[in-house]
Amino acid sequence: MTKKFEYSSGNVFADLNLPNPEEALAKAELARQIYGAIKKKKLTQKQAAVVLNIDQPKVSALVSGRLAGFSLERLFRFLNELGQDVTINVKPKSRTRKKGSVIVITVDRVQTHVRN
Repeated sequence: MTKKFEYSSGNVFADLNLPNPEEALAKAELARQIYGAIKKKKLTQKQAAVVLNIDQPKVSALVSGRLAGFSLERLFRFLNELGQDVTINVKPKSRTRKKGSVIVITVDRVQTHVRN
């Protein structure tokens, strides 16, 4: 029996043909970082809600990956409230791509991105 598979583009959201895949991947990585900061500080969801100035159900949605109600800017603010710096670096795109891309690079790992 031959197993069929597809190579990933590096972005599961793009592979699934979801809208705005780069933004979705960026949000997912930022949410992962927020979850990690909450865990490192040993905060309960209720305590995290106080720090982030949101209610506990929103913390639950955030750490569960339900990110539709969260903008990138809001996720940046949450990281700041948890003691994390967020740096935005704008640079010319590579000549090998048709358009620019959004990449989230974190201290603990490098996040891949979609090449267009």
